[in-house]
Amino acid sequence: MAHVSLRNLTKEFDDAVAVADLSLDVEDGEFVVLVGPSGSGKTTALRLVAGLEQPTKGSILIGDRDVTDVPPRDRDIAMVFQNYALYPHMTAYENMAFGLHVRGHSRQEIRTRVEEAADILGIGGLLHRRPGQLSGGQRQRTALGRSIVRHPHVFLFDEPLSNLDASLRVEMRAELSQLHRRLNATIIYVTHDQVEAMTMGQRIAVMDEGHLQQCAEPLQVYRKPENLFVARFIGSPSINLFEGTLEATGESCTFRGRDFRLNVPCPDARAAGAVTLGVRPEDLQLSDSQATFTATARVVEPIGSEVYVHLETESASRVILRAAADTTVHVDQSVGIEIAPEKVHLFHGETGERIGP
Repeated sequence: MAHVSLRNLTKEFDDAVAVADLSLDVEDGEFVVLVGPSGSGKTTALRLVAGLEQPTKGSILIGDRDVTDVPPRDRDIAMVFQNYALYPHMTAYENMAFGLHVRGHSRQEIRTRVEEAADILGIGGLLHRRPGQLSGGQRQRTALGRSIVRHPHVFLFDEPLSNLDASLRVEMRAELSQLHRRLNATIIYVTHDQVEAMTMGQRIAVMDEGHLQQCAEPLQVYRKPENLFVARFIGSPSINLFEGTLEATGESCTFRGRDFRLNVPCPDARAAGAVTLGVRPEDLQLSDSQATFTATARVVEPIGSEVYVHLETESASRVILRAAADTTVHVDQSVGIEIAPEKVHLFHGETGERIGP
């Protein structure tokens, strides 16, 4: 395996910038997920690494080799696509072996590699079938096997699970994570699904409009988002946001919003002014005695393990609270909501950047 370094990578299409000055290091054996909404530049970045697109500016290193101008076939990478890209007239075995045939490997080495990969993926008994005779999950495993047999330096995954149903996606997420540990592979994985990113990546790189917004371990991104975009995008249900002002008074600060006032740890005396306060749904608590504000329950969603309560404040702001499964709240019921000051996130009112550590 090898590390991957992207240095000030930019890709422009006519007057549109798909990737803007992207710098990112993926360590040898690391699983990094590029995540973001449609149009964020994550797939273009992956295609640049694969050599399917040429950068407008910047460089790409795989190991110690600059591959910026190297053709895809000579980069020693393997890519798994969203649509599997299997040859329909070939069996699973033939699909997995095809690339090795093209590179001139012996029949015995091809058989050994294909059978080893099939055993890893649990499709040893399906190698005689054509793609049309395989389920979606089996086709995905075949596409993975085709990559594994090549023993590449880097694996690239372009939303490989998006065509699978929900239960199979959960199963394949676990299998891909196990495969990474077993192969100690360097993996760059693209998805728009934050659950995939949070559960699979050792680090996640959040992108928006071609720019890298934050790259860190999943819990770091969730607990300390660097800006409002990351705070909104990572987390389901999404973070609750309240606009207001921050007033610094000595060593303490007071947030003043439309629905409540709250004394919060003062991140920086210079932070006084317009701010956005964010609080995760699980960090809101139902409380009668120490309520920060009151709200009316508009929708109650029991989902088995927990309950989502959609609330409306007196100023018509929408808030979502995540509560334990045995919580009893009725529609149109007025409830008190408590916010723990140490749980809040503060963002600059103009730039959206995080305030404080």
